[in-house]
Amino acid sequence: MFDSIYHKIRTESDQKKRQLAVLIDPDKVDEEGVMRVAELVNRHRADYVFTGGSLLTSDFMGTCLNILRQTVHVPVIIFPGNSMQVHPDADAILLLSLISGRNPEFLIGNHVIAAPALKKSGLEIIPTGYMLIESGKLTSVVYMSNTTPIPSDKPDIASCTAMAGEMLGMKLIYMDAGSGAALSVPARMIRHVRSNIKVPLIVGGGIRAADDAIKTWDAGADIIVVGNATEHEPDFIGRLCETRDNINGATDIKLHLKNR
Repeated sequence: MFDSIYHKIRTESDQKKRQLAVLIDPDKVDEEGVMRVAELVNRHRADYVFTGGSLLTSDFMGTCLNILRQTVHVPVIIFPGNSMQVHPDADAILLLSLISGRNPEFLIGNHVIAAPALKKSGLEIIPTGYMLIESGKLTSVVYMSNTTPIPSDKPDIASCTAMAGEMLGMKLIYMDAGSGAALSVPARMIRHVRSNIKVPLIVGGGIRAADDAIKTWDAGADIIVVGNATEHEPDFIGRLCETRDNINGATDIKLHLKNR
């Protein structure tokens, strides 16, 4: 077990350190695939592993988490698609409230159902305001949640939604274009949200190249999440970690010069 994962996220965010989470969808990998991703995460020192999916058509999640807990050297965090995705073989869970939508089941209904299991799980529970952003295609999470994403050209709506989430006590804000998104979350929208909230900001969906990651981090994301791209190109994890380290190294130099 790790010490407070939220404390780590918050500390890194306050220090302007950029972080990387690798998302594993248990529906899209087998044991060999999980081991392969775990080895890359360890080798390149990614910051977190997220696991979960919008559907989960198999019972592989428990096996996936068990493998990860035994192999990776970083926190394993459940990124749940529904109230059934609670499992003790993780370090934490993002307790997602879909604040961009108006479906009550994803605002509070599923949380009520999951509460007894969450209380017994021993997981660190991190309340997270989850915002779906229009991405150019109908993604699984949009279909499954039966909600309308925030239009990608409406940064003011995104900012007001994020502010409301923070005021309601959410410890993280997560902007997501969705798995397999055609377009990533626009930098302009990320900057607008970042300038209006103080809690750490996670951004995922549609990040397929190092340039996408740089733009997303530079716009203000504290953590970027990549999933689909790593399934098709495992070396992507290494390139992103190298990019992250270069950004963080430059940040360290700037802070050092500023404090001299």
